[in-house]
Amino acid sequence: MALPLVSIIVPVYNSEKTLVRCIKSILNQQYQNTEIILVNDGSTDNSLKICQEYAKDDPRIIVIDKQNTGVSDTRNTGISHASGKYLQFVDSDDWIAENATKALVDRIQETNCDMVISGFYRVINGKKSKKSHITTDKVMNKKEFISHMMEAPANFYYGVMWNKLYRADIIRAHRITCCTDLDWCEDFLFNLDYIRYSETFASLNAPIYYYVKTKNSLVERQTTLKNIIGMKMKLFESYKDLFESMELYEENRAQVRKFFIAYAKDGGLGYIDTYFFENCKNLIKKGKSS
Repeated sequence: MALPLVSIIVPVYNSEKTLVRCIKSILNQQYQNTEIILVNDGSTDNSLKICQEYAKDDPRIIVIDKQNTGVSDTRNTGISHASGKYLQFVDSDDWIAENATKALVDRIQETNCDMVISGFYRVINGKKSKKSHITTDKVMNKKEFISHMMEAPANFYYGVMWNKLYRADIIRAHRITCCTDLDWCEDFLFNLDYIRYSETFASLNAPIYYYVKTKNSLVERQTTLKNIIGMKMKLFESYKDLFESMELYEENRAQVRKFFIAYAKDGGLGYIDTYFFENCKNLIKKGKSS
């Protein structure tokens, strides 16, 4: 039986210092039936050259060079060029364990689920710590998965795209894309849209991804009070709509609010949460869907 093709999408922007480590970790995967889509987002350093050099030696690598439009549009470009049955995402300053793709594919194949979510390592100044949340081995329905998500509303585990394996047919059928209007939390919006159209979920307890946490990130430097409130309002709308579609919002209203009080703090943006919460509280009281 032929192994399914996995499209591994890597948005690249001025990553020359970490890109080789990232690409090597993907090339050295135990699971080899992959296409590796490196999307250069108008880098001004040697990132594009590095991508092209590796593409010369491995036919699985596809290099796309485009003008700088941000990570969301870059991921969307990768998705539009992907031909795999499953989609996996890796950021260019991170890397993945040797068994990462195989573990994700094995799990989704054995469970026939719509999404696999895995633990990961957070790496700060060379020191790594294990991050995970769901420990059950059972296949979860949507309500069960969301109940886990509500227990840890600010956890990167649920918000990011790089610790998950997605079915390409769900993404294509429902035209799910990363929101290009946002500079922050766009990956969480993608996941909320994907969850809306998915029915079953499975987890991997073992961490398979190495996420490098850096201070003074581009998001932190560029985010202002005005645009972060707009971003969080849009996220609130999507999060609330998901709960309402399952008739879960009224009974979990407090947990939905808790999510927004907590979510920005990991990025150092917690100073605007009180203002945001008061806006959301007033909107809820008025019965508006914002």
